[in-house]
Amino acid sequence: MYESEQESNLTDKVVHINRVAKVVKGGRRFSFSALVVVGDGNGQVGCGLGKAHEVPEAIRKAIEHAKRNMINFPLVDGTIPHEVIGAYCSGRVFMKPASQGTGIIAGGAVRSVIEVSGIKNILTKCLRTNNPHNVLKATIDGLKHLQHADERRRKLA
Repeated sequence: MYESEQESNLTDKVVHINRVAKVVKGGRRFSFSALVVVGDGNGQVGCGLGKAHEVPEAIRKAIEHAKRNMINFPLVDGTIPHEVIGAYCSGRVFMKPASQGTGIIAGGAVRSVIEVSGIKNILTKCLRTNNPHNVLKATIDGLKHLQHADERRRKLA
């Protein structure tokens, strides 16, 4: 399989693997779903969900899905330009820029997104739910709504 130069520097991280059982006449049939984030470490990130009868195949499908759904967002000195709250279904993620040396203050699915996206200093808080699917998509929604300061001034003026 051919990979372009742009795809070769992407890093991926498995956030959650779920095993699902379907009861049939002969017993149980197991299937797996994998939730994966992919990022380039420079303000580009995407998430994907893959389902298959084996874990490696589910992860491969999730990575392909994540590569197709990548978003760009601005970075300012290794952090985000302003506070933002991302929302998806019942998941809410509050993200706040942090000073140099703070590190990544995040837990669960949020930490995975932040690490692969290239953010070095940030404060986050998951509100309302800790479901990995909703938290992951809420985090990406928040990153999608980030703007540089000059872009924001231009829109307000």
